[in-house]
Amino acid sequence: MHKASRKPQFQQNLNLIYEASYVTANEKKDIIRYLESLHPIWENRFSKSNPPPEGETNRPLLRPVYWLGNWQFACLDYYHPPKGIQNRCVEAESYPPVLEKIVKKIEQMVHEKFSEKDIPRGWHLNTCLINYYGNKILPDGKKLDTARVGEHKDFEPGPVASISFGEKALFQFIKSESKSQKSQVILQQWLEDSSLQIFGGDKFKKQLFHRVQRVEEKGILFSGMKTTDFETRRINFTFRFVPNEHIKSLKELPENLQQDINGYVSELGKQSKFWQTQL
Repeated sequence: MHKASRKPQFQQNLNLIYEASYVTANEKKDIIRYLESLHPIWENRFSKSNPPPEGETNRPLLRPVYWLGNWQFACLDYYHPPKGIQNRCVEAESYPPVLEKIVKKIEQMVHEKFSEKDIPRGWHLNTCLINYYGNKILPDGKKLDTARVGEHKDFEPGPVASISFGEKALFQFIKSESKSQKSQVILQQWLEDSSLQIFGGDKFKKQLFHRVQRVEEKGILFSGMKTTDFETRRINFTFRFVPNEHIKSLKELPENLQQDINGYVSELGKQSKFWQTQL
């Protein structure tokens, strides 16, 4: 038994929901088929308008990504109220019908089970980050396991929901007092194939950080994903809420920011009718 498995689990906590096998087999089949039509991209963390801190160089993200609803390009910096709200979220493709149906059920569950004080006015899950977890294929053919996410907070207001497919991932809520102190795991859960996780409220959104500590490697691979130089063994959809007034079309961005992301938009436009119209 892994030592980590003895940490407290979180299925029954207030403002925290975990349901195994939430997505049906038919829904999963439709979603995987939809994923096979996408062409995820590799983004760099910084750009000309948002350069890396002094002493650091630009770097790619650990994994290819795709966004629905609105796209938060890494080099524009992510949505971060109260100051980081402008020019962060760009209109993107709509959810496919199978995801739209699931999202509506999740929103209903949140309104039924969460305190209304933890659900902002106008809240709905209108943005989705699709993360691909697995091994990056290096130029020499070797594989680098990048299936993890460091400790962070999701700053979009209100509850966050996620759906997982493939290998199970160890998701942890942690308390991190300072960079010099070791992080303390408060709660954790293995996120399994087809499972749903929802968290919200001050404790889980503001007080604690969270991370994906690792993803198991038991032989599950998604062979149909169009990920360049990458081997996918887990896929996660994270749904959040961005107020509509903070979502802009590409052409509404300042010219310098448009220039920063034009390369990504051009790449997306090669395969996506929506992004073709944005060029």
